[in-house]
Amino acid sequence: MELKNVEIISIDKLKTFKGSEFYCVEWVVKVDDGQYPQFIKLQSNKDKADSVIKYNKVGDKVDVAFNLQGRQWTNPKGEVVTFNTVEAWKVFKADLSDDNMKKAVDVIDGAFPPLEEPIKDDEFGDLPF
Repeated sequence: MELKNVEIISIDKLKTFKGSEFYCVEWVVKVDDGQYPQFIKLQSNKDKADSVIKYNKVGDKVDVAFNLQGRQWTNPKGEVVTFNTVEAWKVFKADLSDDNMKKAVDVIDGAFPPLEEPIKDDEFGDLPF
């Protein structure tokens, strides 16, 4: 699943767990959904957590790929409790404005000069590939 062009509202501190190699970071994004924006708490684990903290900041617009995870646990009273996690596994900057898209195309177009003359098939005739 994916969220596109959402704003990072907060990034918590890295959480570590005693006696475990597992660590994570929880963070919140705002999804503009018309009149009533939605606030979604995401979790990133291990190396993904490091990347969220290192490369993103509050206010950034990002695209997020995530999985929904759920599990159940029976507490000492015998009650079944269900937990849900929205685990973000891919986060990248979102910049979908027309000006920035045009700049990207201009950079790509200018990256390689046009060929003076087309390459002829027989110029590379004895190459093995």
